[in-house]
Formats: sequence, structure tokens, C-alpha cells
Amino acid sequence: MNKKDYDVIIIGGGPSGIFTALELIEKDENLNILLLEKGKNIDDRNCPIGKTVDKCIKCKPCSIVTGWGGAGAFSDGKLTLTTEFGGVLDKYITKERLEELIKYIDTIYVRFGGTEEVHGMDEQKVLEIEKKAASADLKLIKAHIKHLGTDKNYEILKKIQYYLQNKINIEFLTAVEEIIVEDNKAVGVKTNKGDTFYGKYIAAAPGREGSEWFKGESERLGLGLKNNAVDVGVRVEVPAVVMKDITDVVYESKLIYYTDSFDDRVRTFCMNPYGEVVIENNDGIKTVNGHSYADKRTDKTNFALLVSKEFTEPFNSPIAYGKYIASLANMLGEGVLVQRLGDLLDGRRSTHERLERSLLQPSLKDATPGDLSLVLPYRFLQDIVEMLKAMDKVAPGVYSKHTLLYGVEVKFYSSRVDLDGKLETKVENLFAGGDGAGVTRGLAQASAAGVVMAREILNRNES
Repeated sequence: MNKKDYDVIIIGGGPSGIFTALELIEKDENLNILLLEKGKNIDDRNCPIGKTVDKCIKCKPCSIVTGWGGAGAFSDGKLTLTTEFGGVLDKYITKERLEELIKYIDTIYVRFGGTEEVHGMDEQKVLEIEKKAASADLKLIKAHIKHLGTDKNYEILKKIQYYLQNKINIEFLTAVEEIIVEDNKAVGVKTNKGDTFYGKYIAAAPGREGSEWFKGESERLGLGLKNNAVDVGVRVEVPAVVMKDITDVVYESKLIYYTDSFDDRVRTFCMNPYGEVVIENNDGIKTVNGHSYADKRTDKTNFALLVSKEFTEPFNSPIAYGKYIASLANMLGEGVLVQRLGDLLDGRRSTHERLERSLLQPSLKDATPGDLSLVLPYRFLQDIVEMLKAMDKVAPGVYSKHTLLYGVEVKFYSSRVDLDGKLETKVENLFAGGDGAGVTRGLAQASAAGVVMAREILNRNES
């Protein structure tokens, strides 16, 4: 083979693409593998905001959402060791197999520097939290969780990149523009640099940033798509002591509530004990997120409250809807808005003066005091308020007038492509996995999806 021909071409250097490459090369070191990533290598991923510029200048590519490690490279680094959330891989493979895969990928994270500590192992204390939650009409999803930390997660990804770049070919700053299909079989890709690469197997793991591109390719190739729900809400910040009895036991509590007013599903997401609220840049649209670190602590805890909305026909643009709501917050506050719960309930905007008098000071200093009722639909705000009331019965102090709400937080879940149990599309030898294919929503299941794709490719390559 020459440099244009490969056994396997992997599209995307996020968790799914990385674990596809790891599984392939460690099981067959003779494979000729090419991984194409539209962003930069891990060492060059730097956002200029706050360093050389004050606001987003729309760098191409954006180092926050593209590059080695994908959009999760700067995440909190949680490994959810459960099949109950973090994706829908259990719709394609059995829960038993998914459990085995999650245990397997966890050993790899440990090998590259991940923690051995697991949260949620004290069954008696977890049961006590579950009982309290049930009495408030909240469902606690029990799970074992590992917290890598934003800082450690980055170091783990760096080690994996250094390991793989000596074993496979990796092309950074190289976006795939088109998947080449002949006689309903994937045979190669065309890139933004004008190159054409050929491969026996194509593993598409484009990540969240590449989801719109992959949606377009799926439509062009007739792969079949289904819209996922869009999650819209706020990030809540409270004193760490308020959540301590819960976070010290389970670290991240996954609570689900169905509201009285609309019967909408609201859930907690990405809880960061002793962490801080941060801005997340999505192609120029600023949304809010949270981090917590392995080696430093604050006196605050933050978590998202998300309202899940699955749209029906004829509406077909849930991602655009979520981005529109986020853009309203950017319009009013030139970025992320912050409001005290008491001000929201009193029908007034928060101001710098009111925040200064508050018992809780925002960890995100760049947030603009404002009024979230001018951004979020009434229905969503009502859902969030009802959820906070319910949570206050489990963690007294959550429903305080000093509780801070940051907005907006939006999770843009990709359209889900039609796949079989091997994660193969309707096009032969074209596999798809990870967040960009709409089947996963986090590190653990995205990594597991990569292993699923790799193992099927290995089986076929041996036959």
C-alpha cells in the first residue's frame, strides 16, 4: 500500500475515534491506520479568550470543541460506569455487553493515568439518598462514577496521543468533506486539503462538532436519521455544603423529576462538587458549563438542570432551536447571564449591586447579571423552579433566594443515524459511533462505541 491507501480510516480524534484506534492497533499491530482530525493536536489546543482577546473571534478551527480528545478534552472528565445514562448504546448491544465494555475501557483510562477511586460504592448511604429523593418525587439513578478531573483528563489524553502517534498515521487540521461510496460500499474519503484517501473500512466518529457535517453526509448517502431530544436549561450554583451529604457519597447525583405543571422531564446533569462554572464556546455561541478539578477545590458546587424536549413533525431542527435560545442570552448579556433565584421569583433582573449583597458570589466572573425570563420560555423556567423545590427536600438550601442560575445551558445532541448491532450503517464497511452519530453522550459510552467498531473491523479483517 502507498500513503493514500489504508486498512482503516478513522474520522475524528475524540473518545470514540481514539478508542477505535487503540483497540485496532493493540489487537493487530500490522494494520495500516489513518486517523483524520479537523482540529489541532493536544499541545496546540489553546483558546485565546482572556489571553490575547476579550471575546470569541471564531477561530477556525475552534480549539475548545475540536482537536485531539474532542469537545470533552476540557470537560470535567467523568466516567459513568453504568448503562443507565451517557448514551443509548444499549439499544444496539445488550446491557450485559455494554457493562463489560465500560469495565474494559475503564482499565485503559487507568492505564494512562486515570483514578482507581470509585464513587457511589456505599450501598447503605446511597439507599438513604434514594429514599429521600423518592419522598420528593425524584428518581435517583444509581451509578458508580469515576472523576478524572478537568486537569487529569487533559493529561490522560496527551499520553494517549503520544502513544498512538508512533503506531498509526494521524493528520491534524484535516477535515473530511466527503465519504466515498461505490456500489454501496465505503471505500475512502476526500478532505478539505484536496486529498483522497482509500480504506477497506471507514469508522466515522465526528463528535459533536462534526455532527452537522455527518448529518449532511448521512442524508446524501441515504443512511436514515432520527432526531434526538434537545436539552435546554440552566446551570445552578450553590454552596458546596448544601450538596455535601449527597456529593460525598455519589459524587454526581443523577436526579429525574416530572413536573406537576407540564409533566416535563427535568434532570440534573454534570454535577461538579467543589468546582466552578465556566463558559463553553460553540462556534461563537457562548453557553455555560461546569468543571471540577482533581487537585484544587472551591467552596461551591454546580450542576445543570435540563428540560428534555423531543419535537414532533413538522419541526425538524432541534439543534437550531437550542442555538437560537442560547443566542438570545448572548444578545442580552454579550455572553452568559447569571441571576439569583430570588430575583427570578420576584420578577426582576439581577444587578451587580444585588449580587454583591448575596451570600453566594458567582464563580464565573464574566457572567452578566440579567433576567433569564427574557431568554428561556416560561414552560422551561416553570419546570426548573419546580425541580429546585423538589431538590430542596433532599438537599435543604437548594431553593434559596441566593442560589445562582446561569443561562443558558444547552446540550446539542446529534441526529441519530440508523445503525445495526455492530454500529454499521446501511453502507457496507461504514461504521459510526460516538456523540456525533447521536448514540452516546459522554466519555464512557463514546469510548465503548469505539471498541465496538474496532472489534467488528478486526473480525472482518481476519476472515
